[in-house]
Amino acid sequence: MTDTQNAPKRDEATEPVMDAAAGVEGATVAEAEAAKPNGETMESGVSLAEAQAKAAEYLDGWQRARAEFANYRKRADKEREEAHQNAVVETLRKLLPVLDDFDRALSKVPTERVEDELIKGFSLIHRKLVGLIENAGLKVVNPQGEPFNPAYHEAIGHDDTSDVSSGHVSQVLQKGYLYGERVIRPALVRVAS
Repeated sequence: MTDTQNAPKRDEATEPVMDAAAGVEGATVAEAEAAKPNGETMESGVSLAEAQAKAAEYLDGWQRARAEFANYRKRADKEREEAHQNAVVETLRKLLPVLDDFDRALSKVPTERVEDELIKGFSLIHRKLVGLIENAGLKVVNPQGEPFNPAYHEAIGHDDTSDVSSGHVSQVLQKGYLYGERVIRPALVRVAS
């Protein structure tokens, strides 16, 4: 027969134990459990309420940081979109004088030369340029006969005419352009008085 078979059976509930975390020496397991304060763990000495408060604080901080990052991302996306829009507008603004030159040149072509291949080529280039600008979102402001609007038109003179009502645009000297609701260039006009 072995020594373990002859050893008396141990009763854990009444046997003295050494619990290093609680510092209770020579007490039974039941006594060690009873010695713990309510809600306190033996290992760390931190109460459950304190741990829950810390967890809530960390969760609040994490949620705040997450919201701040989401706001930063939205702000950065908006700034990037605005920078893109500004670059598009500046590029289109630089093309407008070229378009104006094409408009003036094609308006001065004599009727007998309209069918000339060179003039047709210039006209085709003009149409492509106009199509490119329209596809980019630029709208032409040609307010002939419309009421004068200082938000979209720039008056450079008055005309005494009976053909157009007073306060309306009598002559467009240079077309204006809009990008969405943003005025890229106001139309240069003369207004009937």
